[in-house]
Amino acid sequence: MTMPDGSDTAERARKGAAAAIVGIFVNLLLFGGKLAAGILFRSSAMTADAFNNLTDAGTSLISLVSFRISSKPADRGHPFGHARVEYVAGMVGSILILVVGFQLLRDAVSAILTPEVTNTSPVAILILAAAIAAKLLLALYYRIRQKRIQSPVLLAAALDSLTDALSTSAVLASTLIAGATQWYRADGIVGACVSCLILWSGVKLFRETMNSLLGEAPSPELIEQIKAVVFGYPDALGIHDLMIHNYGPGHIVASLHVEVDGRQNIFHSHDVVDNIERTIRDELGIECTVHMDPIVVGDASVDRLRQGVLAAVQSIHPALKIHDFRVVTGTTHNNLIFDVEVPFEVKIPDAELSDRIRDAVHQIDPKHETVITIDRE
Repeated sequence: MTMPDGSDTAERARKGAAAAIVGIFVNLLLFGGKLAAGILFRSSAMTADAFNNLTDAGTSLISLVSFRISSKPADRGHPFGHARVEYVAGMVGSILILVVGFQLLRDAVSAILTPEVTNTSPVAILILAAAIAAKLLLALYYRIRQKRIQSPVLLAAALDSLTDALSTSAVLASTLIAGATQWYRADGIVGACVSCLILWSGVKLFRETMNSLLGEAPSPELIEQIKAVVFGYPDALGIHDLMIHNYGPGHIVASLHVEVDGRQNIFHSHDVVDNIERTIRDELGIECTVHMDPIVVGDASVDRLRQGVLAAVQSIHPALKIHDFRVVTGTTHNNLIFDVEVPFEVKIPDAELSDRIRDAVHQIDPKHETVITIDRE
Protein backbone atom coordinates (compact mmCIF):
# COMPACT_ATOMS: atom_id res chain seq x y z
CA MET A 1 0.00 0.00 0.00
CA THR A 2 1.34 3.42 -0.92
CA MET A 3 0.85 6.53 1.10
CA PRO A 4 -1.53 9.17 -0.34
CA ASP A 5 -0.04 11.98 -2.35
CA GLY A 6 0.66 14.93 -0.12
CA SER A 7 0.94 12.87 3.07
CA ASP A 8 3.79 15.16 4.13
CA THR A 9 2.15 17.68 6.48
CA ALA A 10 3.43 20.86 4.81
CA GLU A 11 2.70 19.62 1.29
CA ARG A 12 -0.75 18.42 2.32
CA ALA A 13 -1.54 21.81 3.86
CA ARG A 14 -0.37 23.61 0.72
CA LYS A 15 -2.61 21.54 -1.55
CA GLY A 16 -5.57 21.83 0.80
CA ALA A 17 -5.15 25.60 1.09
CA ALA A 18 -4.97 25.95 -2.71
CA ALA A 19 -8.25 24.04 -3.05
CA ALA A 20 -9.88 26.25 -0.39
CA ILE A 21 -8.77 29.43 -2.20
CA VAL A 22 -10.31 28.18 -5.44
CA GLY A 23 -13.53 27.44 -3.55
CA ILE A 24 -13.63 30.94 -2.03
CA PHE A 25 -13.17 32.61 -5.42
CA VAL A 26 -15.77 30.49 -7.26
CA ASN A 27 -18.40 30.75 -4.53
CA LEU A 28 -18.03 34.52 -4.14
CA LEU A 29 -18.37 34.90 -7.89
CA LEU A 30 -21.54 32.77 -7.88
CA PHE A 31 -22.91 34.64 -4.86
CA GLY A 32 -22.53 38.02 -6.56
CA GLY A 33 -24.10 36.87 -9.81
CA LYS A 34 -27.05 35.07 -8.22
CA LEU A 35 -27.74 37.82 -5.67
CA ALA A 36 -27.85 40.47 -8.37
CA ALA A 37 -30.15 38.33 -10.48
CA GLY A 38 -32.33 37.43 -7.49
CA ILE A 39 -32.84 41.10 -6.57
CA LEU A 40 -33.31 42.21 -10.18
CA PHE A 41 -35.85 39.50 -11.01
CA ARG A 42 -37.40 39.34 -7.52
CA SER A 43 -36.72 35.61 -7.03
CA SER A 44 -36.54 34.40 -3.43
CA ALA A 45 -35.33 30.99 -4.59
CA MET A 46 -32.43 32.55 -6.49
CA THR A 47 -31.60 34.80 -3.55
CA ALA A 48 -31.64 31.80 -1.20
CA ASP A 49 -29.34 29.94 -3.56
CA ALA A 50 -27.02 32.97 -3.65
CA PHE A 51 -26.65 32.98 0.13
CA ASN A 52 -26.04 29.25 -0.01
CA ASN A 53 -22.96 30.06 -2.12
CA LEU A 54 -21.95 32.72 0.41
CA THR A 55 -21.98 30.11 3.19
CA ASP A 56 -19.86 27.88 0.96
CA ALA A 57 -17.34 30.71 0.59
CA GLY A 58 -17.34 31.07 4.38
CA THR A 59 -16.74 27.37 4.95
CA SER A 60 -13.94 27.47 2.35
CA LEU A 61 -12.37 30.34 4.29
CA ILE A 62 -12.61 28.29 7.49
CA SER A 63 -11.04 25.36 5.64
CA LEU A 64 -8.17 27.59 4.51
CA VAL A 65 -7.46 28.66 8.10
CA SER A 66 -7.76 25.06 9.33
CA PHE A 67 -5.20 23.80 6.78
CA ARG A 68 -2.77 26.50 7.94
CA ILE A 69 -3.20 25.55 11.60
CA SER A 70 -3.20 21.78 11.06
CA SER A 71 0.20 21.97 9.36
CA LYS A 72 1.83 23.34 12.51
CA PRO A 73 4.26 20.81 13.99
CA ALA A 74 3.65 19.10 17.31
CA ASP A 75 4.71 21.02 20.39
CA ARG A 76 4.86 20.46 24.13
CA GLY A 77 1.22 21.39 24.62
CA HIS A 78 0.01 19.37 21.59
CA PRO A 79 2.33 16.35 21.28
CA PHE A 80 0.12 14.72 18.61
CA GLY A 81 0.03 17.79 16.38
CA HIS A 82 -2.84 20.07 15.37
CA ALA A 83 -4.53 18.05 12.63
CA ARG A 84 -7.82 17.71 14.52
CA VAL A 85 -8.44 21.40 13.88
CA GLU A 86 -9.82 20.26 10.50
CA TYR A 87 -12.68 18.57 12.37
CA VAL A 88 -13.29 21.72 14.41
CA ALA A 89 -13.35 23.73 11.17
CA GLY A 90 -15.90 21.33 9.73
CA MET A 91 -18.12 21.76 12.79
CA VAL A 92 -17.91 25.57 12.64
CA GLY A 93 -18.79 25.42 8.96
CA SER A 94 -21.76 23.16 9.63
CA ILE A 95 -23.14 25.59 12.26
CA LEU A 96 -22.80 28.45 9.78
CA ILE A 97 -24.70 26.41 7.18
CA LEU A 98 -27.50 25.68 9.68
CA VAL A 99 -27.91 29.35 10.64
CA VAL A 100 -28.18 30.45 7.01
CA GLY A 101 -30.51 27.56 6.22
CA PHE A 102 -32.97 28.57 8.94
CA GLN A 103 -32.94 32.20 7.79
CA LEU A 104 -33.57 31.25 4.18
CA LEU A 105 -36.36 28.87 5.17
CA ARG A 106 -38.07 31.73 6.98
CA ASP A 107 -37.86 33.92 3.88
CA ALA A 108 -39.10 31.11 1.65
CA VAL A 109 -42.16 30.49 3.84
CA SER A 110 -42.94 34.22 3.62
CA ALA A 111 -42.66 34.02 -0.19
CA ILE A 112 -45.13 31.10 -0.21
CA LEU A 113 -47.66 32.92 1.97
CA THR A 114 -47.35 36.24 0.13
CA PRO A 115 -46.00 35.46 -3.35
CA GLU A 116 -44.62 38.24 -5.52
CA VAL A 117 -44.50 38.44 -9.29
CA THR A 118 -41.23 36.91 -10.48
CA ASN A 119 -39.68 38.29 -13.62
CA THR A 120 -38.02 35.64 -15.76
CA SER A 121 -35.32 36.51 -18.20
CA PRO A 122 -32.87 34.69 -20.45
CA VAL A 123 -30.14 36.40 -18.41
CA ALA A 124 -31.39 34.75 -15.18
CA ILE A 125 -31.62 31.37 -16.88
CA LEU A 126 -28.10 31.78 -18.28
CA ILE A 127 -26.72 32.70 -14.84
CA LEU A 128 -28.31 29.63 -13.25
CA ALA A 129 -27.09 27.29 -15.99
CA ALA A 130 -23.56 28.66 -15.66
CA ALA A 131 -23.76 28.25 -11.87
CA ILE A 132 -24.75 24.59 -12.22
CA ALA A 133 -21.80 23.92 -14.53
CA ALA A 134 -19.41 25.79 -12.21
CA LYS A 135 -20.56 23.81 -9.16
CA LEU A 136 -20.20 20.47 -10.94
CA LEU A 137 -16.67 21.37 -12.02
CA LEU A 138 -15.84 22.57 -8.48
CA ALA A 139 -17.14 19.28 -7.01
CA LEU A 140 -14.92 17.33 -9.43
CA TYR A 141 -11.93 19.51 -8.50
CA TYR A 142 -12.54 19.01 -4.77
CA ARG A 143 -12.92 15.25 -5.22
CA ILE A 144 -9.64 14.94 -7.12
CA ARG A 145 -7.81 16.95 -4.44
CA GLN A 146 -9.51 15.01 -1.65
CA LYS A 147 -8.32 11.69 -3.05
CA ARG A 148 -4.76 12.98 -3.17
CA ILE A 149 -4.54 14.27 0.40
CA GLN A 150 -7.34 12.30 2.15
CA SER A 151 -8.98 15.39 3.65
CA PRO A 152 -12.41 15.15 5.33
CA VAL A 153 -12.83 18.91 4.80
CA LEU A 154 -12.46 18.60 1.02
CA LEU A 155 -14.71 15.54 0.91
CA ALA A 156 -17.45 17.54 2.64
CA ALA A 157 -16.83 20.41 0.20
CA ALA A 158 -17.18 18.07 -2.78
CA LEU A 159 -20.46 16.67 -1.50
CA ASP A 160 -21.71 20.16 -0.71
CA SER A 161 -20.90 21.33 -4.24
CA LEU A 162 -22.92 18.45 -5.71
CA THR A 163 -25.81 19.39 -3.43
CA ASP A 164 -25.52 23.00 -4.60
CA ALA A 165 -25.68 21.93 -8.23
CA LEU A 166 -28.88 20.04 -7.44
CA SER A 167 -30.42 22.98 -5.55
CA THR A 168 -29.54 25.42 -8.34
CA SER A 169 -31.15 23.03 -10.82
CA ALA A 170 -34.31 23.24 -8.70
CA VAL A 171 -34.15 27.05 -8.75
CA LEU A 172 -33.78 26.95 -12.53
CA ALA A 173 -36.84 24.70 -12.75
CA SER A 174 -38.90 27.08 -10.57
CA THR A 175 -37.85 30.03 -12.72
CA LEU A 176 -38.99 28.25 -15.86
CA ILE A 177 -42.28 27.17 -14.22
CA ALA A 178 -43.05 30.69 -12.99
CA GLY A 179 -42.34 32.12 -16.43
CA ALA A 180 -44.49 29.56 -18.22
CA THR A 181 -47.47 29.35 -15.84
CA GLN A 182 -47.39 32.58 -13.75
CA TRP A 183 -47.65 30.33 -10.67
CA TYR A 184 -45.38 32.47 -8.53
CA ARG A 185 -45.70 30.37 -5.38
CA ALA A 186 -43.37 27.93 -7.10
CA ASP A 187 -40.52 30.32 -6.36
CA GLY A 188 -41.18 30.20 -2.60
CA ILE A 189 -41.76 26.44 -2.62
CA VAL A 190 -38.47 25.79 -4.39
CA GLY A 191 -36.77 28.27 -2.04
CA ALA A 192 -38.09 26.24 0.91
CA CYS A 193 -36.84 23.01 -0.66
CA VAL A 194 -33.41 24.56 -1.21
CA SER A 195 -33.38 25.75 2.42
CA CYS A 196 -34.24 22.25 3.65
CA LEU A 197 -31.45 20.85 1.48
CA ILE A 198 -29.03 23.34 3.05
CA LEU A 199 -30.21 22.35 6.54
CA TRP A 200 -29.82 18.66 5.73
CA SER A 201 -26.25 19.26 4.51
CA GLY A 202 -25.48 21.21 7.70
CA VAL A 203 -26.85 18.47 9.96
CA LYS A 204 -24.95 15.78 8.05
CA LEU A 205 -21.67 17.68 8.22
CA PHE A 206 -22.21 18.46 11.92
CA ARG A 207 -22.76 14.77 12.74
CA GLU A 208 -19.70 13.66 10.76
CA THR A 209 -17.37 16.18 12.40
CA MET A 210 -18.84 15.52 15.84
CA ASN A 211 -18.16 11.79 15.44
CA SER A 212 -14.57 12.51 14.43
CA LEU A 213 -14.04 14.73 17.47
CA LEU A 214 -15.65 12.27 19.88
CA GLY A 215 -13.61 9.39 18.47
CA GLU A 216 -15.33 7.06 16.03
CA ALA A 217 -14.56 3.43 15.35
CA PRO A 218 -11.86 2.78 12.74
CA SER A 219 -13.02 1.52 9.38
CA PRO A 220 -13.09 -2.25 8.81
CA GLU A 221 -10.74 -1.68 5.87
CA LEU A 222 -8.08 -0.12 8.12
CA ILE A 223 -8.37 -2.96 10.63
CA GLU A 224 -7.93 -5.53 7.85
CA GLN A 225 -4.89 -3.64 6.52
CA ILE A 226 -3.25 -3.77 9.96
CA LYS A 227 -4.05 -7.47 10.31
CA ALA A 228 -2.62 -8.14 6.86
CA VAL A 229 0.67 -6.52 7.89
CA VAL A 230 0.82 -8.48 11.17
CA PHE A 231 0.03 -11.85 9.62
CA GLY A 232 2.49 -11.14 6.84
CA TYR A 233 5.06 -12.27 9.43
CA PRO A 234 4.80 -16.07 9.96
CA ASP A 235 5.95 -15.74 13.58
CA ALA A 236 2.86 -13.67 14.43
CA LEU A 237 0.30 -16.21 15.70
CA GLY A 238 -2.52 -13.91 16.79
CA ILE A 239 -3.57 -10.31 17.31
CA HIS A 240 -5.78 -8.71 19.95
CA ASP A 241 -6.29 -5.52 21.99
CA LEU A 242 -6.02 -3.37 18.87
CA MET A 243 -6.58 0.31 19.75
CA ILE A 244 -6.57 3.08 17.14
CA HIS A 245 -6.57 6.79 17.99
CA ASN A 246 -7.22 9.34 15.25
CA TYR A 247 -5.62 12.73 15.97
CA GLY A 248 -6.61 14.12 12.59
CA PRO A 249 -5.89 13.27 8.95
CA GLY A 250 -2.46 11.69 8.66
CA HIS A 251 -2.03 11.53 12.46
CA ILE A 252 -3.09 8.04 13.60
CA VAL A 253 -1.61 6.26 16.62
CA ALA A 254 -2.27 2.58 17.35
CA SER A 255 -1.32 -0.13 19.81
CA LEU A 256 -1.89 -3.87 19.65
CA HIS A 257 -0.83 -7.17 21.14
CA VAL A 258 0.77 -9.84 18.94
CA GLU A 259 0.98 -13.46 20.10
CA VAL A 260 4.26 -15.28 19.46
CA ASP A 261 5.57 -18.75 20.24
CA GLY A 262 6.84 -18.73 23.83
CA ARG A 263 9.57 -21.20 22.89
CA GLN A 264 11.20 -18.77 20.48
CA ASN A 265 14.31 -16.83 21.42
CA ILE A 266 13.12 -13.59 23.01
CA PHE A 267 15.45 -11.48 20.86
CA HIS A 268 14.05 -13.09 17.72
CA SER A 269 10.45 -12.39 18.81
CA HIS A 270 11.36 -8.83 19.75
CA ASP A 271 12.84 -8.33 16.28
CA VAL A 272 9.56 -9.59 14.76
CA VAL A 273 7.42 -7.04 16.62
CA ASP A 274 9.92 -4.28 15.79
CA ASN A 275 9.55 -5.13 12.11
CA ILE A 276 5.75 -5.12 12.41
CA GLU A 277 5.85 -1.64 13.96
CA ARG A 278 8.12 -0.38 11.20
CA THR A 279 6.02 -1.88 8.40
CA ILE A 280 2.77 -0.43 9.78
CA ARG A 281 4.42 2.99 9.99
CA ASP A 282 5.97 2.84 6.51
CA GLU A 283 3.04 1.27 4.63
CA LEU A 284 0.01 2.63 6.50
CA GLY A 285 1.39 5.87 7.98
CA ILE A 286 0.41 4.81 11.53
CA GLU A 287 2.66 5.22 14.55
CA CYS A 288 2.21 1.87 16.25
CA THR A 289 3.31 0.22 19.49
CA VAL A 290 3.23 -3.58 19.51
CA HIS A 291 3.16 -5.58 22.75
CA MET A 292 4.62 -9.08 22.51
CA ASP A 293 2.53 -11.85 24.08
CA PRO A 294 4.31 -15.23 24.33
CA ILE A 295 1.90 -18.18 24.31
CA VAL A 296 2.29 -21.93 24.74
CA VAL A 297 2.40 -23.66 21.35
CA GLY A 298 2.62 -27.36 20.60
CA ASP A 299 1.45 -28.60 24.03
CA ALA A 300 -1.45 -30.96 23.30
CA SER A 301 -2.91 -30.80 26.81
CA VAL A 302 -2.90 -26.97 26.86
CA ASP A 303 -4.40 -26.86 23.36
CA ARG A 304 -7.22 -29.22 24.38
CA LEU A 305 -7.88 -27.19 27.51
CA ARG A 306 -7.90 -23.93 25.53
CA GLN A 307 -10.45 -25.35 23.10
CA GLY A 308 -12.57 -26.65 25.98
CA VAL A 309 -12.56 -23.25 27.71
CA LEU A 310 -13.39 -21.50 24.43
CA ALA A 311 -16.38 -23.80 23.93
CA ALA A 312 -17.51 -23.14 27.51
CA VAL A 313 -17.20 -19.39 27.02
CA GLN A 314 -19.08 -19.45 23.70
CA SER A 315 -21.87 -21.51 25.25
CA ILE A 316 -22.70 -18.29 27.12
CA HIS A 317 -22.58 -16.17 23.95
CA PRO A 318 -21.18 -17.26 20.56
CA ALA A 319 -19.55 -13.85 19.93
CA LEU A 320 -17.18 -14.20 22.90
CA LYS A 321 -13.50 -15.01 22.28
CA ILE A 322 -10.49 -15.70 24.49
CA HIS A 323 -6.80 -14.87 24.23
CA ASP A 324 -3.63 -14.84 26.36
CA PHE A 325 -4.53 -18.32 27.62
CA ARG A 326 -2.13 -19.71 30.23
CA VAL A 327 -2.25 -22.65 32.67
CA VAL A 328 -0.61 -22.72 36.08
CA THR A 329 -0.89 -26.21 37.52
CA GLY A 330 -1.00 -26.91 41.24
CA THR A 331 -1.57 -29.76 43.68
CA THR A 332 -5.14 -28.95 44.67
CA HIS A 333 -6.24 -26.81 41.72
CA ASN A 334 -5.15 -25.37 38.38
CA ASN A 335 -5.36 -21.68 37.53
CA LEU A 336 -6.59 -20.98 34.02
CA ILE A 337 -5.59 -17.40 33.20
CA PHE A 338 -7.09 -15.76 30.13
CA ASP A 339 -8.73 -12.65 28.71
CA VAL A 340 -12.29 -12.70 27.40
CA GLU A 341 -12.93 -10.48 24.39
CA VAL A 342 -16.45 -9.05 24.71
CA PRO A 343 -18.05 -7.30 21.70
CA PHE A 344 -20.53 -4.45 22.09
CA GLU A 345 -23.58 -6.62 21.43
CA VAL A 346 -22.93 -8.67 24.58
CA LYS A 347 -24.64 -6.71 27.38
CA ILE A 348 -23.92 -9.11 30.26
CA PRO A 349 -22.31 -7.21 33.20
CA ASP A 350 -18.64 -8.05 33.82
CA ALA A 351 -19.15 -9.63 37.27
CA GLU A 352 -22.02 -11.82 36.05
CA LEU A 353 -20.08 -12.84 32.96
CA SER A 354 -17.05 -13.86 35.04
CA ASP A 355 -19.24 -15.95 37.35
CA ARG A 356 -20.96 -17.69 34.47
CA ILE A 357 -17.63 -18.49 32.78
CA ARG A 358 -16.23 -19.82 36.06
CA ASP A 359 -19.25 -22.11 36.49
CA ALA A 360 -18.99 -23.29 32.87
CA VAL A 361 -15.28 -24.10 33.30
CA HIS A 362 -16.04 -26.01 36.52
CA GLN A 363 -18.22 -28.27 34.40
CA ILE A 364 -15.04 -29.32 32.58
CA ASP A 365 -13.16 -30.05 35.81
CA PRO A 366 -13.91 -28.74 39.32
CA LYS A 367 -10.15 -28.40 39.91
CA HIS A 368 -9.97 -25.62 37.30
CA GLU A 369 -10.11 -22.12 38.75
CA THR A 370 -10.37 -19.10 36.46
CA VAL A 371 -8.45 -15.84 36.53
CA ILE A 372 -10.34 -13.76 33.99
CA THR A 373 -9.75 -10.32 32.53
CA ILE A 374 -12.81 -8.93 30.78
CA ASP A 375 -11.66 -7.18 27.62
CA ARG A 376 -14.44 -5.00 26.22
CA GLU A 377 -14.22 -4.35 22.48
